[in-house]
Amino acid sequence: MSISLVRNSYGKSRVRLVKVRRADGRHELTDIDVDIQLEGDFDDAYTRGDNGKVLPTDTMKNTVYALAKGHPVEPIEDFGVLLAEHFLGKAHTRRARVDIAENVWSRIDAGGAPHRHAFLRAGAERRTAEITAGPGGVEIVSGIADLLVLKTSGSAFSGFPRDTYTTLKETEDRILSTLILARWRAAARDEAPTATWERARRALLETFAEQHSLSVQHTIHALGEAVLAACPAVDELSLSLPNKHCLLVDLSPFGFGNDNEIFVPVDEPHGLIHATMKRGG
Repeated sequence: MSISLVRNSYGKSRVRLVKVRRADGRHELTDIDVDIQLEGDFDDAYTRGDNGKVLPTDTMKNTVYALAKGHPVEPIEDFGVLLAEHFLGKAHTRRARVDIAENVWSRIDAGGAPHRHAFLRAGAERRTAEITAGPGGVEIVSGIADLLVLKTSGSAFSGFPRDTYTTLKETEDRILSTLILARWRAAARDEAPTATWERARRALLETFAEQHSLSVQHTIHALGEAVLAACPAVDELSLSLPNKHCLLVDLSPFGFGNDNEIFVPVDEPHGLIHATMKRGG
């Protein structure tokens, strides 16, 4: 039987790194996960068991720590470019992809002010960067993952078509909760990716809170418009919003009414809405 190895890649996943920068008694904390994948002339390792061209994945892990010692890891886009170009320079490598997820920590307020070296991580929110270095240059995709938001009013869903299997009731006032995943590209290299990320995050949160939502589709478009308006560097934005349902509990068996007060959160199944928006489209 004749078979062909169509495509392959290998690398190191979940390289954990925490870096502390100390200056004048005030500490800065960066907590990231790094994934590395290389594509290139590695077929012999798969077909013949010849490892002569295979850079050990343990070396990749060590490289992350060594480069983090000698270089800033913030913004993560720049650190990702540093890593991707380093691995692209290795023999037999044609393309290097680096994915970085930053766990977001904030300072603990103590004595009426942010503490200089104590931090709080309130949820699973992460800042993300995907860097690919290859023959055509470097491509960067930045973003936010797992930004969990909820509002108890200001959301409706009505006017939808009904068929034999439709049981959902229309509502003009419901809980809306979602886990925002946002990914964006700049038209050219963004020289201030951290400022862009902060503006994008603020636009997402403020718009989610203030918009009167007629559907998740309505909200996702408003979020995209807000990010593109707030972030001149962003040229294209993709959003993914699962509808994290909170369903009204029927309390009538117990002799009680339920005026939008008692709900049960339901993770599965859930609606999932995607949209990609591009400037000038």
